[in-house]
Amino acid sequence: MATQTGAMETSFQPKKGEASVDDWLPITSSRSAKWYYSAFHNVTAMVGAGVLGLPYALAHLGWGPGIAILIVSWVVTLYTLWQMVEMHEVVPGKRFDRYHELGQHAFGEKLGLWIVVPQQLVVEVGTNIIYMVTGGKSLKMFHDSVCPSCKNIKQTYFIMIFGSVHFVLSQLPNFNSISGVSLAAAVMSLSYSTIAWAASINKGKGSDVEYGYKSSSAGGTVMGFFNALGTVAFAYAGHNVVLEIQATIPSTPEKPSKKPMWRGVVVAYIIVAICYFPVAIIGFWVFGNNVGDDILTTLEKPRWLIATANMMVVIHVIGGYQVYAMPVFDMMETVLVKKLEFRPGLPLRLISRSIYVALTMFLGMTFPFFSGLMGFFGGFAFAPTTYFLPCIMWLAIKKPKKYSLSWIANWICIVLGVLLMVLSPIGGLRQIIVDSKTYKFYS
Repeated sequence: MATQTGAMETSFQPKKGEASVDDWLPITSSRSAKWYYSAFHNVTAMVGAGVLGLPYALAHLGWGPGIAILIVSWVVTLYTLWQMVEMHEVVPGKRFDRYHELGQHAFGEKLGLWIVVPQQLVVEVGTNIIYMVTGGKSLKMFHDSVCPSCKNIKQTYFIMIFGSVHFVLSQLPNFNSISGVSLAAAVMSLSYSTIAWAASINKGKGSDVEYGYKSSSAGGTVMGFFNALGTVAFAYAGHNVVLEIQATIPSTPEKPSKKPMWRGVVVAYIIVAICYFPVAIIGFWVFGNNVGDDILTTLEKPRWLIATANMMVVIHVIGGYQVYAMPVFDMMETVLVKKLEFRPGLPLRLISRSIYVALTMFLGMTFPFFSGLMGFFGGFAFAPTTYFLPCIMWLAIKKPKKYSLSWIANWICIVLGVLLMVLSPIGGLRQIIVDSKTYKFYS
């Protein structure tokens, strides 16, 4: 597995005039990003499929707990994101360009890899699978909205259409090269979130709307609550790529990268709040516990507006897929070149990335359980990497004084994150099992 860039022996020896391996790898090949690149990369990474499931999560959490959990998650994840931005250059003269490199500094060379890499891969690969499902589902909804009398086409085919775009886009070499795609995705996320809550207000609250818990049984209510926690955790997932995004920003002792990066993060989090809270609160207020796991599927009219919003979702998750795939490409190419001694170049990139896209597309077609997947992955891997792993690293590296404000705040975040990690996958797995009973493969 990949180890720290600075501390790793390089098997590949570049020829004279040929760029070094680190100048070729996706994360470290370009360091010319501006602060606003950070803003829209973070918006694209965070405001994704998760926002559309928030009204559904509120239906399982209830008004009080639901809004409280949304606010607490926003505050906690902003705090842990600040910690990661601060720790990017915690060692003078060195940059931790990848999440696992910071993990290795905090926990040791081998242990750091085993703690961080599996979780980060689950998050990034899991998100890419869910984005395949979301992209295909939204394409189908766009088609059905535009042409309701047309012949029904399987969702599987729409996932294949969505996936085919990524065979091309995945060949873009690094983060800066996908900045245009990411900007378009960030604009789309703000746009379709606005359409979701504005169309809900336009529809108005129905006379038969109920706000009691969605499930009628006590067991179903508890499991639904757990799954909803994972849905909220899934909505705050930008931490898994934050160091990789910061790695693209230039840094000097006089102008460290953390200043422009933090500026971008703050702008991104303001946009996140503008997207999340109105969609969650207004969506639940209008539909109550009848809201679906995707607010846009619940909204059927006006038809042209819902079709537009679904196409915006498609454009957004195209960018979101690339933002989450880039660190995976970096890990794959680091192992292939530095460990297995493959020669860096277009053939290696073309084959390895195409195999990855094909794999996530196949898994998305096979297991398209939107709400269950969000709950399961949200708790299983997003909670550690987003809610409490940065806090553990902060305690290990910064060593704040016992019972100081920093020490107490970090331990509160750790306890909340561990609870989320333990409870959410239970609800998510149950939801997947329930959905799978009525599901026909490749329908």
